[in-house]
Amino acid sequence: MAKPKSKQNIFVWILMGLLVLGLAGFGVDGFLGGQVRSIGQVGGRDIGAQNYARALQNEIRAIEQQAGQALPFNQVQAMGIDSQVRAQLVTQAALEAEAERIGISVGDETVQQSLMEISAFRGPGGEFDRETYRFALQNIGMTPSEFEAELRHDAARAILQAATAGGTTTPGNLRDALIGHFATRNDLAVFTLDESALEAPVAVPSQSAVEAYYEDNIERFTAPEIRSITYAWITPSMLLDEIEIDEEALRALYESRRSEYVQPERRLVERLVYPDEAMARAAMAEIEAGASFEDLVAARELDIEDTDMGDVSEAELGAAGPAVFALTEPGAVTGPHASPVGPAIFRMNAVLSAQETTFEEALPELRSELAGDSARRAIADEFDLFEDLLAGGATLEDLAGETALELGRIDWERGASEGIAAYEEFREAAAAASEGDFPEMLTLENGGVFALRLDGITAPAPRPLDTVQSEAREGARQHAVEAALEERAGQLAPALASDGVDAFAQAQGLNAERFDQVTRTDRLPGLPDTLRERLFSADTGAPVVLAREGRVYLGVVTDRQPADPDDAQTGQLIAAVDQQIASALSQDIFGYFARALEREAGISLNQQAIEAVHANFR
Repeated sequence: MAKPKSKQNIFVWILMGLLVLGLAGFGVDGFLGGQVRSIGQVGGRDIGAQNYARALQNEIRAIEQQAGQALPFNQVQAMGIDSQVRAQLVTQAALEAEAERIGISVGDETVQQSLMEISAFRGPGGEFDRETYRFALQNIGMTPSEFEAELRHDAARAILQAATAGGTTTPGNLRDALIGHFATRNDLAVFTLDESALEAPVAVPSQSAVEAYYEDNIERFTAPEIRSITYAWITPSMLLDEIEIDEEALRALYESRRSEYVQPERRLVERLVYPDEAMARAAMAEIEAGASFEDLVAARELDIEDTDMGDVSEAELGAAGPAVFALTEPGAVTGPHASPVGPAIFRMNAVLSAQETTFEEALPELRSELAGDSARRAIADEFDLFEDLLAGGATLEDLAGETALELGRIDWERGASEGIAAYEEFREAAAAASEGDFPEMLTLENGGVFALRLDGITAPAPRPLDTVQSEAREGARQHAVEAALEERAGQLAPALASDGVDAFAQAQGLNAERFDQVTRTDRLPGLPDTLRERLFSADTGAPVVLAREGRVYLGVVTDRQPADPDDAQTGQLIAAVDQQIASALSQDIFGYFARALEREAGISLNQQAIEAVHANFR
């Protein structure tokens, strides 16, 4: 898989030339015979053209990284990205003007501290490096004084924003309503009725009933859109047999991962820490007197999970290691011993024998890993060649004939996940493809590459009834069963409401499934969410009926209690509500404040200057 070097070098030089011209263009020369330096003003404060270009470029790059593909500028504008960036810069300028008006600023020490925290400005030793700093700024077209001024403005805006929106709290009535909705406790009783609860079995549906069900549920019998796709692809696994791996490299990889392949004897251990040695000794005395480890954990107001250390080696236990590893019986306790977090007693729960995977045993895994790395590099090295061939007019068939790429075809539909369709990148490209699109090389998460061509689309269409007769008949019968059960449950509901759960269950010979202290934040395995929500919305003692998948649920709320503020789960919910509502209110307040500043200061944008900047992105 050789690459045409001369052609590639020429291409690289052309690309470099275009890049230089493009960067030079961000001075935005040539506009009305001069140079555009500002795209507008807010309260007399300029919004720099360079700042706008830089902010817009950063936003586009961020979105392209998420999308995994380049965005043409007309699409950027259609998405409103340029408008969003301008709005952000307008808000920043208004805030900076207000901060300057009321005298908010930060000192050189704060700016210096901010510089020190930026990793891009650190040298090889990990410390702030002035040459690295100057070089990084030069690459983005900024001087140190300009960048430091931006840091100062950022800090002033942050102070103003914190002062404006800080201290907001959740209104009590809103919090109470939300907590009442989500954390009210309900006791539920649910009866499940199947066909055996009917007085007579449901008859096999007639052909007319099957046809009616088919028509009423036509979406169930509609074939999805089918996309006929031709693709060329290659993955690292396709090249593994061609890759030769040096044994020295295999042994070096084995040695670098020896800790994975050679593991010493380990123990499953729990550790209970005490504030001082005296308390730890008293706890050990209680163990010796007959108390259990669980008793001591409960006395410390902890859960047993809080003491779990998992499986550890003797070295990982430090000073306690020899004593813990001397224990032979699971459940044995030793202590007190020193630990990094204080004196503690330890319980050993299981012995895990030492394990060793020899080099020969690990060889297939090591070979696969190194061969996979080599295959990925080989594919990456050929990516430019694949792109050049496509750009030169080669078809996917030509590409497969001239390179190691393999040709394939698939009738793809949403939900398919076999073969190349197992890759999300392919599924996304297949869904987005249009007939007539020019194939382009795309990457797979495992290091493979592919290109596809949409050959045709078969639109969604109902499958003929005679091909889905069995499925339609089964669906019609299930529908009839559900209708009969729903009618039966409706007949039983008054008795459940008047007699109560226990008397009703005894009279009907049914068993109730009970759920106590259930809230809207709980999930009830085996019960439909729709039933749960209907029960929460129903009055206490009022039966609820729901038909699902050939059965019917008859449920009732037997008791309802307000939220328990002392419950740990409710406490977490209250904290989450307070945080989210306060954050939302803060953002709203700050947004109103910023808009008011903008209106007061006055906004003036130069559309011609904006278009001059946009010209560099087209």
